[in-house]
Amino acid sequence: MRVFVNKWFEKFQRKERISDEKILQAVREVGNGIIDADYGHGVIKKRIARENEGKSGGYRTIILYKVNDKAFFVYGFPKKDKDNIDRKEEEAFKALADQILSMNDKDFLKAVRLGLFKEVKENG
Repeated sequence: MRVFVNKWFEKFQRKERISDEKILQAVREVGNGIIDADYGHGVIKKRIARENEGKSGGYRTIILYKVNDKAFFVYGFPKKDKDNIDRKEEEAFKALADQILSMNDKDFLKAVRLGLFKEVKENG
């Protein structure tokens, strides 16, 4: 499973001090069926705990997820700022998922080279 963050999420991750390990752990949990919401079209919501705290007051992330292939973190927000995404955002993420999850290898590699996505790796 390859894990990526888009530019927006990378800034959010840095600002909120969310470690790469927490991102990878979230994907492992998703792989084990532990998700918080499945919106369809490969769009899921996953909670991530704040450092030294639980998940209930932590972060909510939106992941575009293709089973046994790739996970793309594209949006996140602190629970204290927002409870959930709205219907309009949900539809936009579904449209984005349809585009990203259907990219062929050539287009995907081009997007990575252009810096649209950064791969998150163990210890790295």
